[in-house]
Amino acid sequence: MAGVLQKIKTVDETPVVTPGLFLSSISLQDFRNYEESQIEVAPTSVLVLGPNGVGKTNLLEALSLLTPGRGMRRARAEHLGRYGTSGAWGVAATIQSSDGPYQIGTGVVQDSDTGRRVMRLNGDTVSQAEIGTLLSASWLTPQMDGVFVDSPRARRRFLDRLVIAFDPAHIARTNRYEKSLRERAVLLSVERGEDAWLSAVELTLAETAVAITAARLALIEDLNNEAEQGLFGFPGARLDLAGDTERWLAKMPALAVEERIAAAARQARLQGDRNMPGPHASELGATHLQDGTPAVLASTGQQKALLIAVILAHARLQQRRLGRPPLMLFDDVAAHLDIERRLSLFEAVGGLVAQSWFSGTDIDDFSGLRDQAQIIRIAVADADGSSARIEVM
Repeated sequence: MAGVLQKIKTVDETPVVTPGLFLSSISLQDFRNYEESQIEVAPTSVLVLGPNGVGKTNLLEALSLLTPGRGMRRARAEHLGRYGTSGAWGVAATIQSSDGPYQIGTGVVQDSDTGRRVMRLNGDTVSQAEIGTLLSASWLTPQMDGVFVDSPRARRRFLDRLVIAFDPAHIARTNRYEKSLRERAVLLSVERGEDAWLSAVELTLAETAVAITAARLALIEDLNNEAEQGLFGFPGARLDLAGDTERWLAKMPALAVEERIAAAARQARLQGDRNMPGPHASELGATHLQDGTPAVLASTGQQKALLIAVILAHARLQQRRLGRPPLMLFDDVAAHLDIERRLSLFEAVGGLVAQSWFSGTDIDDFSGLRDQAQIIRIAVADADGSSARIEVM
């Protein structure tokens, strides 16, 4: 995709920078608690306002599903359809870019034999990787606040999502690795696998493990360079990834690491140990560079500031390297920041020249942003409160 051009327009004699890549219209069909909704969107920040439980997060989740992966809630496709319907659902949008508009969509089609989610580009079914070359999204939710003290698996997933923005093929690698890891576990559990068969699976795991780890390490190196100085009052941040595969890659060629992983897996298996080295065992850590505190020891406020710093640095890196920032989705974030951090976040996001979506209950939480933003209100559409209605202000 060609580099994104930034267009300048004038509103009341105040220059406004318009993102060169933004959603201009969105439609939802039987998604979560939306029966059928269509909205036109301005190329600005968007405030999604409404009471708790009405469907604000559902709307942001729909946008996140227009990019590779399972979206901001990691929900299964069969759980996304509106309650009481066939299970089919759809989310579609018109994307405006420097190359012109294109149509993008995702969902489960009627009478699907598999119930799997598909992705479409200008009417054609395409892979998630192909979509990833055109559009990415970054998001921040209250559930992510503890990512640096959450389970190692949650931190690895967070890192892999950052990698996918630059390397859409990474999603296929991680899926292949997880599938092979499950296959090995099943063969070991039923004690039916022959040594040659298991060795072949372990070689596939080893090859994929090196590719996954190399992609993660490359992203971390670039992201650390971007994040070390901090921005708009958010601290400098440094990520690190530790594990056997990472340590071996620092000392030997990739092919030698593949052989070492496969050999270690076989040796462990023959000794009755089902564990093996690989990216599924890697540990992601983070450090608050302002005072050198590891994230796991930092205060709740420091952890949140560190997380925001990483997400903003990742978005800046996309803007510089890919020529386009991601779609930015902030779910109920402003209410959980003090006024100084809130204004810093609005200023930092404004500097990205990205279309940014913020959800919240109180418009007063967005002072400093609301005058430049489009406001969308979510309201209850029926008596029992099971459906939502979108009102564009």
